[in-house]
Amino acid sequence: MVARIKSFGVSGVGGFPVSVEVDRSNGLPGFDIVGLPDAAVKESRERVRSAIKNTGYRIPASKLTVNLAPADRKKAGTVYDLPILIGVLSALGEIKEPTEDCAFIGELSLSGELRPVSGALPMAIAASREGVKRFFVPADNAAEAAFAGDIDIIPLKDVFELIACLKGEKEIPPASEPALSACDAQIPDFSDVKGQSNVKRAFEIAAAGGHNILIVGPPGAGKSMMAKRLPGILPDMTRQEMIETTEIYSVAGLTGKEDPVVRSRPFRSPHHTVSAAGLAGGGTSPRPGEISLAHNGVLFLDELPEFRSDVLEVLRQPLEDGEVTVSRVSGSVTYPSSFMLVCAMNPCKCGWYGHPSGKCKCSEQDVKRYHSRISGPLLDRIDIMVLVPALEYEELRTRVPAESSAEIRKRVNSARMLQQRRFSDCGISSNARMDSKGLRIFCSLSPECEELMKMAFDNMDLSARSYDRILRVARTIADLDGEEELLPEHIAEAIQYRTYDFRER
Repeated sequence: MVARIKSFGVSGVGGFPVSVEVDRSNGLPGFDIVGLPDAAVKESRERVRSAIKNTGYRIPASKLTVNLAPADRKKAGTVYDLPILIGVLSALGEIKEPTEDCAFIGELSLSGELRPVSGALPMAIAASREGVKRFFVPADNAAEAAFAGDIDIIPLKDVFELIACLKGEKEIPPASEPALSACDAQIPDFSDVKGQSNVKRAFEIAAAGGHNILIVGPPGAGKSMMAKRLPGILPDMTRQEMIETTEIYSVAGLTGKEDPVVRSRPFRSPHHTVSAAGLAGGGTSPRPGEISLAHNGVLFLDELPEFRSDVLEVLRQPLEDGEVTVSRVSGSVTYPSSFMLVCAMNPCKCGWYGHPSGKCKCSEQDVKRYHSRISGPLLDRIDIMVLVPALEYEELRTRVPAESSAEIRKRVNSARMLQQRRFSDCGISSNARMDSKGLRIFCSLSPECEELMKMAFDNMDLSARSYDRILRVARTIADLDGEEELLPEHIAEAIQYRTYDFRER
């Protein structure tokens, strides 16, 4: 007798259907699993065997063969424990084979309890797409999987509960979707930052338009302090952004019962010793890297020149395409990576180049060598570059409260709502992602603006990419001012954010 149980797996950040076929036949006793299983899947034999024994059933002396179809696609993880157990019991005639509109995932303990698995949300979304009506998952995964929407998520604590449900002896109510209230995480406030009004303005523009930003200044000027306060002024996440981000975190095993859904924009700050694979993703079984974990949020690289050049060059393609493809011998997977890049660096190795105190002892050649660690193509992908001056004593001792993050965020949200309405038919969420067609339509220039841009292009030796980025930043500045048309002051302010010239350092 062959039993067929519907289940799902994960590839990249998407789910795919898997049919768990279990055949019982006469012959030497055995329990074989085929269909390109990895070590964790093969070990499920012992977990399933013990769980069946400890739930009161007995496996007779017979040959059991489990096939995970499609057989040419690699299966990984512990997600197939539960469907294999259901398939074995069905093949043995202990329970009736579930209907085709039911699917199962879950890891088993030896006593029959169910443990959570990674990737519950993408598998639930795939199940809904495949027409599954009832999706049985471990109880700790239920809230996350319920976020998929049009599907009944049945939470399970153990095998006893599942068998009772399948036999009609117990009704388990579907899990409800988690509330999407604002995240109450404690984020440092911009009101703590003394002075630096020009840098705060640059961060506000970057947050409103999703622009990449580089801040350069001496130690203690507040670069990292302000960068860590950036999440407090980022616009609210849309439902679609929450789903996309949660899928990535679910696959990476970073969601849990207490926080099943990512409700606030990610802020990732990897150390400068991170490897290229750690940043882009990869491994024997590919996993999302830092740039994918920063999807719809911020990737903060502190002490930018200290990162290895091969690591920094990994960023170039994802910054343009909004996704990264990891290729290995076993195959390739694509992860979304639409993030806002925030970089901070000192003006020289010692950090004091150009400071009035004269502390810097670096030669001009040392300074140029320090800046040469950052390639021109990467700098060309940064929209805003701003100097962070050292604070004066009077700025430090002031007791006048600075503008709070909540006040800045109101303006940012208003500007982002304008952009969402503007790009509602384009699939674009922010000005930073505007394509060439959008630039022609939404960034038309008056004669005065044309003259300013021509002067900047000629005098600053801009590339075509830099020219487009100035237009995108100017569009965001106009949105913050509530203006429909680009004005000369918007262009002028956008140009000033590209005046930091590395070649002259």
